[in-house]
Amino acid sequence: MTRAARRQREAYYARPWTGPTRRYDIVKEFVVALVVMTLLTVGLAVLFGSPDRKAITLQEWAKQAPADFVATSVAELDGTSGTATYGAPYTSDPSAGQKLGPLPLQRWGGVTEPVDTAQDFVLGPLSTSTDAAISGPLATYRAASADQQGSWANAYGDALSSAPDGDPAKVAPGDYGPVPALAGGLLAMARQGALDGLIQEQGGFYQTNYSRSLLFLADGAYLEDQARGENLGGDQWGMMNETGRYPGQAWLWLYTFWYQIEPFSSSDNADALVWGLMMVLSAGLVLLPFIPGLRSLPRPLGVHRLIWRDHYRRTE
Repeated sequence: MTRAARRQREAYYARPWTGPTRRYDIVKEFVVALVVMTLLTVGLAVLFGSPDRKAITLQEWAKQAPADFVATSVAELDGTSGTATYGAPYTSDPSAGQKLGPLPLQRWGGVTEPVDTAQDFVLGPLSTSTDAAISGPLATYRAASADQQGSWANAYGDALSSAPDGDPAKVAPGDYGPVPALAGGLLAMARQGALDGLIQEQGGFYQTNYSRSLLFLADGAYLEDQARGENLGGDQWGMMNETGRYPGQAWLWLYTFWYQIEPFSSSDNADALVWGLMMVLSAGLVLLPFIPGLRSLPRPLGVHRLIWRDHYRRTE
């Protein structure tokens, strides 16, 4: 198209509208839309709303699932828990982390929330106790070599997994050192409600960072079992990301959608893959006016003719 033709077309579209007009009550349209969306939101919330559950605490976990709590505590101690093996931003494990192809995206972010699971979740809280039944085994454990500590914890963890129902009281005899006493002491502290504050203690008056408590809780099976019982598991399309009775972030459904299909549903790098796909889709949306072919789709689709069907019926 020549420059003159382009200017002529621009002048044609810039000329004042001389066609038919009609009254448009924008206030009426707003009120009608508000009423319809309110009724729709309330109706869908009643039918599909997520449960408004109180926050699950470490105390509740220790009381309701003590065997799972003890097993998780031992996993934190021997470094085999999900948090201990997660990599950045919690640990500097070079072999862990999400990748997008050859790009180690998770490692690039670095360790911004350092967590030593043995110290932060088990040994640190236990060191605040004045009970001789805890301080004695704790001193024995700290005095042992790293290899000896790992041997005790690994042996007790294996014994727990082999015990009926994972019950610590039914563990077969073995060389576990002070680990059973440490796990039992931590369980007692959690049941008393002391562990929640100790794990998330940040040295200030206000304690607003719940990351460590959540990580410890998520390493066990209790939290996931509660979520799946409410149909909120990842493969159940469940999601509860809200405060009190306020609705969560509705836009997250698009992220959860990709986790349900291959290759994302079976990939160890699903987080990175979904993130990469969403970046591509977001870039496509932002750059849509500049992409030849896609930017012209409204014309062949004819959606505008459906919206303005009265106008086109009169003019044709």
